[in-house]
Amino acid sequence: MSVNKNISKRIKDVKLNALLEITKAINNNFSTDQLLKIFEEVLANQLNIGRLVLFSHDGDWKCILKYGVAEEYNAIDVERDLLSIKEIGTINFSKKNLNKSFEIVIPVYHKSQPLAFVLIGDLEDRVEVSPAIKHLPFVQTLTSIIVVAIENKKLAKDNIRQAAMKKELELASEMQAMLFPTALPVNDKLEAAAFYLPHQQVGGDYYDFIWLNEYECAFCVADVSGKGVAAALLMSNFQATLRVLIQHTNSLTRLIKELNNKVMANAKGEKFITFFIAKYNIKTRQLSFVNAAHNPPLLVSKRGSVELLSTGCTGLGMFDDIEKIEEGHIQIAPDTTIICYTDGLVELENEKNEEYGTDALQKFVLLKTNLSPHSLNKAIVDEVIDFKQSKSYVDDIALFTIKLY
Repeated sequence: MSVNKNISKRIKDVKLNALLEITKAINNNFSTDQLLKIFEEVLANQLNIGRLVLFSHDGDWKCILKYGVAEEYNAIDVERDLLSIKEIGTINFSKKNLNKSFEIVIPVYHKSQPLAFVLIGDLEDRVEVSPAIKHLPFVQTLTSIIVVAIENKKLAKDNIRQAAMKKELELASEMQAMLFPTALPVNDKLEAAAFYLPHQQVGGDYYDFIWLNEYECAFCVADVSGKGVAAALLMSNFQATLRVLIQHTNSLTRLIKELNNKVMANAKGEKFITFFIAKYNIKTRQLSFVNAAHNPPLLVSKRGSVELLSTGCTGLGMFDDIEKIEEGHIQIAPDTTIICYTDGLVELENEKNEEYGTDALQKFVLLKTNLSPHSLNKAIVDEVIDFKQSKSYVDDIALFTIKLY
């Protein structure tokens, strides 16, 4: 009797010490491998549980610990064989040889989400109650502690990774903001204003205004296919190239060809850029432009007519060489407004999945020709927000408006 008491006390001590050791290891931030090594030591060497396989979910199901088994565990399909098991119990495999290896399955769940499955069995057939059955409550407790600790480590790593990504995105957002002009002209010759709303923290839309000399200026709007950091990086490179090239060529056709070559070299045909570029001479009132497959800007006259600035060519980066480029030339009348925008504005949908559309934009701006560029941009944004109601944004939105007095 005293022998049994001694054995029972020893087992209790083993279990208590195991819990203390695991708790200490978790508090000291031991690695996953170290935690699993303690788990194996307790179950295999101290409680004499002969076989174990531990499956954990990390994107997909993986075996993160096994001992006392040959390669038969590879035949276990977690989704087929284990996923329906919600409570601890015995298991019957479709492959009969597996039934000889494992007696018990212990599922570990967080709410309704399965985190892990532990299969245990003994190395040899026994007449008495096997250790796997005898120590089942403790094994279940220890398993839950280990699995939760491992999950917490995963979450901690994810949080660190997400924090790093957030910091990178914040930096990218700050750098992208530097692409846009810090101030736009407001004088008796012309007045410009812009609005930009990225779908994510960074985006692939771009607008710019550049003085070329005392009488000439250039303005543009562009949109990279795709979203996010990759689009923003391509656009930042594009902006730098544009600002260098435009100071060294008087030809919009030559400029477009050079920009196309640069986009092809950088994007390798995987992305393209739609682009509208215009030059305006405040002395001659001559406007020259090329539209490279971009949404046609609206040219709105004082008397209430609308012209779409669509003359141009294919998008940049679509083909190795753009063979045909047409330039548009317009004599600008006083009080003409030009509204440039990206497709995120007109393709915005409402709760009925209806697009706002270019026609609606034309009709709206014709009612607002007396507004300044800043006020017109605000009115347009308010209009599309009212149109979309609770529907979320699906793309970046850039809006650049210039009034030529």
